[in-house]
Amino acid sequence: MDDGKLTGEALHTLEDLQVGRDQLNERSAMTLLALLQLRPGDSWSQANNPMLGTRAIMDWIRDYYGVDYKPNTRETIRRFTLHQFIIAGFVEENFDKPDRPINSPKWNYRITPEALSMFRRHDDKSYQRLLRLFLSAHPSYLSLTEERKHMPKTPVLLPSGTVLDLSPSGQSLLIKAIIEEMLPRFAPGCQIAYIDDTDHKHGAINPTLLDKLGISMRAREKAPDVIAWDGRRGWLFLMEAASTHGPVDVTRKTELHSLFADQWDKVVLVSCFPDRRTMQKYLAQLAWETEAWCADTPDHMMHFNGSRFMGPYGEG
Repeated sequence: MDDGKLTGEALHTLEDLQVGRDQLNERSAMTLLALLQLRPGDSWSQANNPMLGTRAIMDWIRDYYGVDYKPNTRETIRRFTLHQFIIAGFVEENFDKPDRPINSPKWNYRITPEALSMFRRHDDKSYQRLLRLFLSAHPSYLSLTEERKHMPKTPVLLPSGTVLDLSPSGQSLLIKAIIEEMLPRFAPGCQIAYIDDTDHKHGAINPTLLDKLGISMRAREKAPDVIAWDGRRGWLFLMEAASTHGPVDVTRKTELHSLFADQWDKVVLVSCFPDRRTMQKYLAQLAWETEAWCADTPDHMMHFNGSRFMGPYGEG
């Protein structure tokens, strides 16, 4: 097992690469070593870059570094280590199939060839020069997060009276409109269970409610942007903030049916758009038996056929 030398070097390397402060930890250092296939006692020149899934990364860490991460850590490694490595430019997803579906069990990661060449020279005099070249070509994750830190946040008022600060701009502006404008009109008194904003910083807003409803979001499963529960009517709203992509088309409806099979008789599917012009681009794609809402006309809901205006189709 590791005497700490290689793990310590990996941690310093992440510091060199200016990853976020939340990535300067043992978990991220060992994830880097697993991606490079470096075992205790190996030299950096032996580094490699196979395509590995999150489970394979965790198994490597267990087998060679003696740390057995629990299955529920998979999502932590994906969202709070691998995601930042990708943004920093030294890890890439699905080199073999870039259009792989997001919920595919074959989803994988690998060190980029450019970064691999740099890592292999870690112990050479040329490393610092290669590092400077890499950072000049790839804005570090830390620099990007510092930029965003000084941007104004998007405050959103939940029905409970709690105020959340969402990520600045992006989908968050539309999510704010969904929560503050759409839901009070069409699901007054509902509870917000889940929000997936631009930076994926929130997730489960009300884990107790999700558990009560029997909803478990597993790794690599793309949750809707907003999940809300209307307890009075027993309706589960699944809402997609479709400002640039992601309305509820036939494919997405099928994915959501799979994710929420146990709750499907309660589900109301809503594609939410910032304005009618954006909605117009996607009208032909929207699935039947779903709803569409525009933030610029908040009092109106458009219904796509089916046996009722709005409500779960499982009610018959």
